[in-house]
Amino acid sequence: MVDFLGFLASIGERLPGVRKPAPRPTLYRRLMLTGVILTLYFIMANIPLYGIPRQQAGGQFELLRIIFASSAGTLMELGIGPIVTAGLILQILVGAKIIDLDLTKPEARKKFTGAQKALTVFFAIFEGSAFVIGKRYWAGTGMEPSIFIMFIVTLQLVIGALLVVLFDEVIQKGWGIGSAVSLFILAGVAQSVVWSFFGAIPGVLETYGLIPALVRERSAILLARPNAYPDITGAMATVAMILFLAYVQAMKVEIPVAAPRFRGIRSRVPLQFIYVTNIPILLTGILVSNFQLIGGILRDFLGPTHTFYQYYSSFLHYVTPPRGIVEASLDPVKTTTFAISWTIMSIAFGLIWVEIAGLNPREQARKLVEGGLEIPGVRRNPKAVEEMLSQYVYPLTILSSILVAAIVIVADVFGAYGTGTGLLLAVGIINQYYVMIARERALEAYPLLKRILGEE
Repeated sequence: MVDFLGFLASIGERLPGVRKPAPRPTLYRRLMLTGVILTLYFIMANIPLYGIPRQQAGGQFELLRIIFASSAGTLMELGIGPIVTAGLILQILVGAKIIDLDLTKPEARKKFTGAQKALTVFFAIFEGSAFVIGKRYWAGTGMEPSIFIMFIVTLQLVIGALLVVLFDEVIQKGWGIGSAVSLFILAGVAQSVVWSFFGAIPGVLETYGLIPALVRERSAILLARPNAYPDITGAMATVAMILFLAYVQAMKVEIPVAAPRFRGIRSRVPLQFIYVTNIPILLTGILVSNFQLIGGILRDFLGPTHTFYQYYSSFLHYVTPPRGIVEASLDPVKTTTFAISWTIMSIAFGLIWVEIAGLNPREQARKLVEGGLEIPGVRRNPKAVEEMLSQYVYPLTILSSILVAAIVIVADVFGAYGTGTGLLLAVGIINQYYVMIARERALEAYPLLKRILGEE
């Protein structure tokens, strides 16, 4: 496995890359460059692929579009899907010790990044080829694309995915703030929310966005609209979910510790109440999005009337979130199966992630003991500390996984704009950006902190 990882890393090193800046740009310049990259993302998301019929550019599941920050029929058709899938697979392999790699070492991180880049290109080629060979863009048009056109379309999809990798490198190497993956997800959710409030479709009798609909139908109380159109219930659910998520993400569970080497100074180690943050529901969303992606590929290859595709489509229907109170009430079986399956997957992914990400009681106990800390009333023994921490970590993991699943389920049932998964991710990303920007401002205001933190 290590040799295979090295092989992938060697391929990644030969692909276009970005070097770290020297010296590091100011926070203002980094924010400006982050804004430029965000602008380029929106431009790419509106450039149609050359060689495909324009009327075939639309048609995506909203969850797939938001999770992968994709835009159908454009250079951002694949979005962040290849890079997220590649990174997730490698992270799981490393966390499960299938690949023995110590990511605390710079050389190991460099190898991991190179392998992820190569694997991203592989997934982009695979997904792009599947779309083109299945003739997704020409279905129902009676057109038969030439080999040259199919190659050109595939090449555009791969180039789009590679540009996403480069954007992510530019930001993460120190030219910008955060990561392109988080930035594009946040942009997609924000765009969806704004469109739900103010969007309008020319030529459509029933206006799409809530505000134009209220202006056009002033006498109507748009508490619930059919066809998953944005309604007042969804707007109220969106605001309520954002406020609730902001409150819950600030909650902490504190564990008392003492430092014997400093005369028993006592302190507290805070654990987030949502211990696994948004990872369980993100992984659930990625899994269901990949199910949707596979469904589209199967439809392209087998056709919509094929028996296997019909069974797969039925399965997909019952694990896909409903969009709004009308759809949820008209199809209670789907709503129930969606809620149960997402809760189970969220708990499973939460427990798995705690183990592979080093958040389990064993690793936390080891870090406390090696850091010279101890828990009052507990023997300074890794096994004893681990048993004590297990009383906090696993209940927190299960409870927080159920909580994030419940937030997403309620938001989707009530038709929250941007989907429940999108809102959960967006609020978490905004919180991360707030912390990062506050930290960068502190480092610029107090240069001595850079020496203390070893960032000079």
